[in-house]
Amino acid sequence: KIILFFIAFYGFLAGIFIGTIQALLLTLSRYKPTWQDRISPPGLTHNPHLDKAELMFSMNDVDTYISYTKSMKDFLGSYSEEIQRDPFKFEDCGEQADVYKNRGDLEMEIGIRKACRFSRSWLGSCSGIDDKHFGFSEGKPCLIVKLNRIVNFIPKPLQSNDSVPDEAQNKIQPNVIPIYCTNKKEEDAGKLGEVKYYGFGGGFPLQYYPYYGKLLHPHYLQPLVAVQFVNLTINYEIRVECKVFGENIAYSEKDRFQGRFEVKIKVNNF
Repeated sequence: KIILFFIAFYGFLAGIFIGTIQALLLTLSRYKPTWQDRISPPGLTHNPHLDKAELMFSMNDVDTYISYTKSMKDFLGSYSEEIQRDPFKFEDCGEQADVYKNRGDLEMEIGIRKACRFSRSWLGSCSGIDDKHFGFSEGKPCLIVKLNRIVNFIPKPLQSNDSVPDEAQNKIQPNVIPIYCTNKKEEDAGKLGEVKYYGFGGGFPLQYYPYYGKLLHPHYLQPLVAVQFVNLTINYEIRVECKVFGENIAYSEKDRFQGRFEVKIKVNNF
């Protein structure tokens, strides 16, 4: 009798537990967090991924940078024209930066959303199409930069340009989240040289947002910006900081990739 009692007792407890879990699961959305008081700003990351945020190589030795160029080639594989040809998965979103692309609410029963096409050729000298070395063999390395995906995040352009450095004011344009890279240390002024930006509008155009998540937006391609350092001081280590500027994009000392990143670059010629 005691054994039967405990079997019934623990069976009852298990039933309550399973019922509670099932009831909780019914309240959860498949497409977005149930409780979300705010959406955190996205991280700003780059390819190639770097150990210790250091990009150091010799322009005369392919073995010192082949891992970087391979990483970039593999990453850009998903941006090939062949993959984006399917009209049921992708659509053209204009040749000019535009406002947000509204594809309905996350909970709307309209199925999988189409993704905006992003042409790899927009990345210019950093596309890997004409230069498979992405500038490394000439001492002019490229970084492919992206804002990390956050479901339902909509980046907002700045209402005021006061927070943007004077040198970057010319990068401000409608419907684009701008990016700007500069030397981190004052003593490195003049060592960085010219920085070129390639992509759709030279920043992150708004029509690529929002992102609807893996279930509803499985073919989504986030917009990219290629940053090329074309006149670095050779045999000199310089710390570079890249930032994006948006009304709802903040920076954090606790998260070195939130809205920005730093990288040490040294190009050798021996």
